[in-house]
Amino acid sequence: MFKLNGLNLLCLLSLHQVACLLEEKSQLSGPLENKVFYVEEGRTEPQYLYRFTFEPPTYSVSLISEADHLMEVTPKDGVLFVNGLLDWEKKPQYRLQLEGLDQYGKRVQGPYSIIINVVDINDNAPEFNKSAYSGEVRQHFRPGKPFMYVTAFDRDDPSTLHSELSYSILQQFPTTREMYFQIDNVTGAISTTDAGTKNLDPTVRNQFILVVTAKDMAGQSINSFATNVDVKITVLENLWKSPPEVLLLENSTMPHPMNITHVQWNDPYATYTIQPKEKPSFEVPFTVDQNGTVYVTKPLDREEKDHYLFYISANDEEGDSLAEPVIVSVRVIDINDNPPVCDKVLTKFEVQENEDVGNLIGIVLASDNDKKGSLNSRLQFSLLDQTPKIPQDNLFRIESGTGAVHLFKSKLNRQVAETYSLKVNVTDSVFSTICDLQIQVIDINDKIPIFEKSDYGTVIVAEDRKKGSLIFKIQATDDDEPFTGSSQIIYTITKGDPSNSFKILTDPETNIGSIIINKGLDFETNSVYNLTINATNPEPLVDGIKYNSSSSTFLLVLVINVEEPPVFLHPSHIVMLYENVTIGSNVTTIKAFDPEGYPIRYWLKNPDRNWLEIDPVNGHVYTAAPLDFELYKSYIVDIVATEQSEAFKSSVTQLILHLLDVNDNPPYLVNENVFLCHPLQKDKSAKFEVADPDSEIPKFTYSLIGREYEDNWIISKVDDKHASITPRNLKLEQKVYEVPLKISDNGRPPMEAVVNLKVDVCRCVDDNSRCFIEIENPNSFPTVGATIGILVGVLVVIGVILGLVFFHLDRKKKNEKNITPIAIRSSELDALT
Repeated sequence: MFKLNGLNLLCLLSLHQVACLLEEKSQLSGPLENKVFYVEEGRTEPQYLYRFTFEPPTYSVSLISEADHLMEVTPKDGVLFVNGLLDWEKKPQYRLQLEGLDQYGKRVQGPYSIIINVVDINDNAPEFNKSAYSGEVRQHFRPGKPFMYVTAFDRDDPSTLHSELSYSILQQFPTTREMYFQIDNVTGAISTTDAGTKNLDPTVRNQFILVVTAKDMAGQSINSFATNVDVKITVLENLWKSPPEVLLLENSTMPHPMNITHVQWNDPYATYTIQPKEKPSFEVPFTVDQNGTVYVTKPLDREEKDHYLFYISANDEEGDSLAEPVIVSVRVIDINDNPPVCDKVLTKFEVQENEDVGNLIGIVLASDNDKKGSLNSRLQFSLLDQTPKIPQDNLFRIESGTGAVHLFKSKLNRQVAETYSLKVNVTDSVFSTICDLQIQVIDINDKIPIFEKSDYGTVIVAEDRKKGSLIFKIQATDDDEPFTGSSQIIYTITKGDPSNSFKILTDPETNIGSIIINKGLDFETNSVYNLTINATNPEPLVDGIKYNSSSSTFLLVLVINVEEPPVFLHPSHIVMLYENVTIGSNVTTIKAFDPEGYPIRYWLKNPDRNWLEIDPVNGHVYTAAPLDFELYKSYIVDIVATEQSEAFKSSVTQLILHLLDVNDNPPYLVNENVFLCHPLQKDKSAKFEVADPDSEIPKFTYSLIGREYEDNWIISKVDDKHASITPRNLKLEQKVYEVPLKISDNGRPPMEAVVNLKVDVCRCVDDNSRCFIEIENPNSFPTVGATIGILVGVLVVIGVILGLVFFHLDRKKKNEKNITPIAIRSSELDALT
């Protein structure tokens, strides 16, 4: 076996190094041809690039250079090298030509294209376009809305991180517990924070200094360059505030629309819009003009609506809100425009003929739709007429402020009159209404209700009987005048039902009492009800008559157990959750109990996409997969609780998960192809659409990538979803250009995408509505040369096939000749015989 010792290892390493040098040399030399080299800027020493090899008739090479001797080649050896300092910022690319010359100096090879691309290094710090900045912001300005920008640039290659800048606020003077200002690290947009919007007050402090830093390398490297600049911010008083509450008389006869108040944005260019504050929203009878004047568009009715609250927003020229909207309050003042209204067409009272003078008979009810508690709705009652007027007029009296009717002069006698009709005048300060009142004189209540049974025994009821179910009927009788308050019976449970699980309804025709379930029964809570039931009349008994045991009865209600399914503590569960929560995050806890006390186990029923899981024992719900707002804004799953018993009863509840969107999707082009008609015109542009799956109201910013594209194209924003591309260079030729764009959205944090917009510069037809596409004529015939070529090819193929056939036949014939003589030798035949 071969063993490595130290000398063997050294030899192997030496051989490996020599092989590597030979490989590197082969990569750095080669024949004369077109070449592209990449050379890093900033090196002061000469840099060897390549050695061109050549053979006679080429004896030397010559370099045609625009580089002022920065690039040279040795004529005899063909060594190309850089002989000076390259600077990407001065010239990023050099184009040379290389020729091969014979011994007389005449070109025999080339010329060949030699391109040297200068590779940028990070040798420039960011520069702000101003030595200092100043800006103004209004008190309570909307957080996150930029009120000024700082701009810096970097002279390094824009296609590298060397010139990608990141902005940040280094310091704020004076310092505060929370930062009042923030800056977009990509755009340099300065805005207020939530704390700034809340706390900035020009009466307390009206000036702040921000030290803003711009770092290259996108701020991601400790070796990045940074430059600072001071930003002076002045805080101004906010003119954008809610006006005082507006008071409007209802049913105004003034011309409409009518000016009622005014709002004012801090600058004159704003536009205003109105939105209802209340939910559900409705069309408010108010408008606002572009000067901020608010109008009511029609007379208002307080009885229809007495208070209006609505928002007014101030918007910029693109329709985006400049700040939080202000609230306008309009209160409608009542006028007396409604008459009193009787609660009933005919009000009926009953009074016993032995009623004492002065006793209350009943109260006449009326109402007024004007404002409650105001003089406009104050009602006054008076009696206008009594029929019949026997035994005398004015037998009754009504209290003017309450409508209470009393017996006024003498006791009543049914033999004299059984019914009295009264006219009651009800007035407010303007209107009056007449209400009809009928008083029936009834027999005295000198009989008590008597139950047919003093004890109704026992009734058995299952605990799952529904509310309103009839469980038993009882009966008492009263010998007073039928169908009057003296004989009508009211049944009341006086003992044995502390939770009001039962109630009794009386049939007005038969006085039969129906005992029904008033609340759900539960065997585990209460299984026995020993009810005591009393029967009484709505009319009072005459003096000397009292209710006794004959007006009472007993009923024993036994509740029997029914196997019940588990009961959830909540009928449904609604949870709001951000879509970017990590897997395993807690969502909620589902709790259920079994009325019989059995343990519960939980499981999810057919969960779509398996986004959630539930602990079967404790009911903890947590995320099991990434959530996605773009797939489901509301994710609904059924959760089953099953009791661990022989019955295995189950119940189902619903978990509704409302997902909150986060900005996790970059913008994209809806259609990446547009066209422009050739020849190009400066005022002609092509519109393209951009979309973003996220829920934010789309607002995009656009920028071209690369100086070449900035020189040739202009990108302009059209609206929230569209932008346009316009040629800056009108001399572009007809072809398809791929224009790289950087598109950023307005999310937090913002997402950006680099996309290629394909712009077809073409000759247009149909009133410049589409590109002209040249189509080859399908009926054209091949040329003579093409025809001859096809025939020659066919003949060659046929000749090859025939040659193979003849070769095969000739070979077969020779083999047969060789076999035949051997077969007829006599010695062979003799041996065989």
